[in-house]
Amino acid sequence: MLYDTLSRFEKKFAHLKKKGLRINGLKMIDPKRKKHVIDVSRPLVFDNRELPKSFEGIEVKAVIHGDLPTEFSIDRTQPDWSKKEYIWAPERFELFVDRCCDDIRKKLGDPKMSREDMLSALAFGDFNAHVEKTMTLISEGKLPRYSAN
Repeated sequence: MLYDTLSRFEKKFAHLKKKGLRINGLKMIDPKRKKHVIDVSRPLVFDNRELPKSFEGIEVKAVIHGDLPTEFSIDRTQPDWSKKEYIWAPERFELFVDRCCDDIRKKLGDPKMSREDMLSALAFGDFNAHVEKTMTLISEGKLPRYSAN
């Protein structure tokens, strides 16, 4: 049954492969509860609003593949780097969109796309929700605050 769902997902979202989506298959993320996800990867410049959070009751787990622009550069060789820097900080998306808005519009195929639409497209489908979630995690001490070193 899971593979039938994956097959329907692949058919429904096949058009996104032209935009860089890779459908990697099913992945078990919780063996005790036998929880599976549809494992996909995509480039950073991709309209996440076209990709569902779940499909037929199965969560869609997306990761980013490919090189990242300078705004997202972090030295991951440093010990505890993740306690000092959050790679997906909203400010990084804003800096990237402000620097590369024409290229982003071109890659996403919408020459009239607004800044807010570009931010939401890149930042997991809803930029304001991403900002809110990030701020909550920072206030709980789970993420470091952004600093433009």
